Amino acid sequence: MKKLKAFFSDFMKEFKKDDVPLLAAAQAYYYILSIFPMLLFALTILPFLNLNPDTVITVLGDVAPADAVSLFEENITTLVQEPQGILSAVSLLVALWSASNGVNAFIKSSNQAYDVEESRSFIKVRLIALGLTISLVLALIVALVLPVFGNVIISFITSLLSLPPQTEILFQILRWVVAVVIMTSMLLILYRFAPNKTLKWKEIIVGSLVAALLWQVVSLGFAFYVNNFGNYSATYGSIGAVIILLLWLFLTGLVLMVGAETNVVIHRRKMLEKKEDN
Repeated sequence: MKKLKAFFSDFMKEFKKDDVPLLAAAQAYYYILSIFPMLLFALTILPFLNLNPDTVITVLGDVAPADAVSLFEENITTLVQEPQGILSAVSLLVALWSASNGVNAFIKSSNQAYDVEESRSFIKVRLIALGLTISLVLALIVALVLPVFGNVIISFITSLLSLPPQTEILFQILRWVVAVVIMTSMLLILYRFAPNKTLKWKEIIVGSLVAALLWQVVSLGFAFYVNNFGNYSATYGSIGAVIILLLWLFLTGLVLMVGAETNVVIHRRKMLEKKEDN
């Protein structure tokens, strides 16, 4: 218990020192500029998976507020139903570059969390940002596809093996566990390569898992609140959906920084232990 309190105390010191809410707000600004090109890049791939646009919108609505998803509804329907072909390659590259600005903002925030200066070249940082953006897009596609094909696979296995209802519930739980594992793996990559610092995988696993679980809880909780209690349209009128999206992206940035700061505390404690041993 003492170790846990000491850890939380160190975490709060880092949280305040780095002004995490301000970093999350800065990220939210870049994310809102990046989310449209990122969706363009991701959804251009989805037509080849023969997904129903309504299903994609429903799955997005499970993790994001309905009003925020409604902003993309027309774009999602068009992109999912109409493959863009080779001629859209240039526009996809432009979209990918624009989407990487959000990841680039997280790279800067990570460096601030670890108190390190960016010594990598502009080209290297941009290539890292592009690579991480592609990884995020792939994770997004898996997050969209898994719930859709998960039900199909579960129904097929259940009918084939005549499994009891309890087993089907187990498969449903397992489906979401796999989604969390995939997201944790993505965050591991993000936390490993974003900061300008050499980190061991075991030093970032805790923060990755914390961020993955916390993001699921925060996103579902915020979506439930907005869909049932928060009447932003009455307060902000037609821009209510934009405000909701911005708040959700701020919470996403906050969660990512909570995971990063958790890893920072673990890393510094490891360094302190090594010094004491020597």
